[in-house]
Amino acid sequence: MSQESSKALDCLNKIFQSEMAGIIRYLHYSFMIMGHNRIPIQKWFRNQASESMAHTEIIGEKITSLGGHPPMLSEPVEETNVHSIDQLLQECLSHEEKALSLYRDLVSLAGNDIALEELARGLVKEETDHIDEVKKMLRSSK
Repeated sequence: MSQESSKALDCLNKIFQSEMAGIIRYLHYSFMIMGHNRIPIQKWFRNQASESMAHTEIIGEKITSLGGHPPMLSEPVEETNVHSIDQLLQECLSHEEKALSLYRDLVSLAGNDIALEELARGLVKEETDHIDEVKKMLRSSK
């Protein structure tokens, strides 16, 4: 395996762990939403968990295509025990920005692997869209 492929595989493993953490994070958040806005916000968090699962599947398949072995763990998920909607959205924003950074790294590490670069670019767009949505949700409607 070339050094270029090895670096891309390392990045994919980090992305895999980040997306696994997203599943845990978003499911947990969905359980902790209380109040009169619970149903739509819970649904949004569950959708985010499902999307993290889909990304994990895609990345896991790419890891094995490159001869790697997807890790059997996620990155750590901090539990702040603060479950206000604003706090959870701030935590989401931080998580999504970190994921975006990893996907951008993957774009630069793809080298001549056009399929890997296109995959990474597509996921950069999705993560950017998520960040935009979270930022809108955090805006005051004053």
